[in-house]
Amino acid sequence: MRQDACWYAVPLTICLGISPVALAEMEPISDKEMSQVQGQAMMSVDNVAGDTHQFTRVTLGIDVETRLNVDGVVMGGDDTGADLDIDHLALGHYVRDDTRVQIDGNTHAVDEVVPFEGVEPYLELAERDGKLSGFRFGLNQARGTLSGEIASFSGNLGLKIYDANNNPVDAALFDEFGAPTNHRATKIGLAAADGTCSSCVPLTNLLSMDVGVDNGDGTVGFTEDLFLAFQRESVDWRDLDGTGAIQGPEGVFLNLPTSMTLDMQTLQDGVQRERTHYVDRGTGMF
Repeated sequence: MRQDACWYAVPLTICLGISPVALAEMEPISDKEMSQVQGQAMMSVDNVAGDTHQFTRVTLGIDVETRLNVDGVVMGGDDTGADLDIDHLALGHYVRDDTRVQIDGNTHAVDEVVPFEGVEPYLELAERDGKLSGFRFGLNQARGTLSGEIASFSGNLGLKIYDANNNPVDAALFDEFGAPTNHRATKIGLAAADGTCSSCVPLTNLLSMDVGVDNGDGTVGFTEDLFLAFQRESVDWRDLDGTGAIQGPEGVFLNLPTSMTLDMQTLQDGVQRERTHYVDRGTGMF
């Protein structure tokens, strides 16, 4: 036990910047000395009051850059289907064309990685009457490409489509029969006046998306609204700046903001998948 205690003490003393053999009396630091100290908390905990729920958010003060592939993601599944079903999910990509401006606003050499970027990941719990109503994982800021074959989608997919008058409007989600839904949707497109599908295509036509916000000048900025939530009842998740809320219904809910504005012809032809493996097998690898 003594040896174990010593091993725990070593990293603690290193982190504190104190020599293990030094003895010193603790003294208060003046305001002038404190003003010269800079740093960032590794973790912060915030309690937020909502209209119907109380929220506890734990945020990590770290930045993440990643590029990963997952064979498949299925969440909220039962005998009738799944809330979220994505095959060959990937975050980030490899460069295929060195003349094309990438999502970070730069050009890169062929084979370079354009990572998915995340700043300050967090876990948030929602409680009501002392019981857990749901939780979500999110990022204070996120930008990057997300690729995959979406068979079923529950949530918000922030993408715009040009209508018949060439005006950008919010894309709508539909079920297999063309009825509007954001629960286990299988199609995306333009809605008619009654909300049903006017022109839509399977979500599997949308093989890669740019996650982020359109800065209006051709560049993509970081979004604050990317999160994945799990709820036993409907929860109004507060925006990180406290100005509004996004309602997540019962089940699994993915809030996926993108910077993309497309026309229906592009959707009908299919948005090609980014190169997500180092060995480029072309656009038909899946």
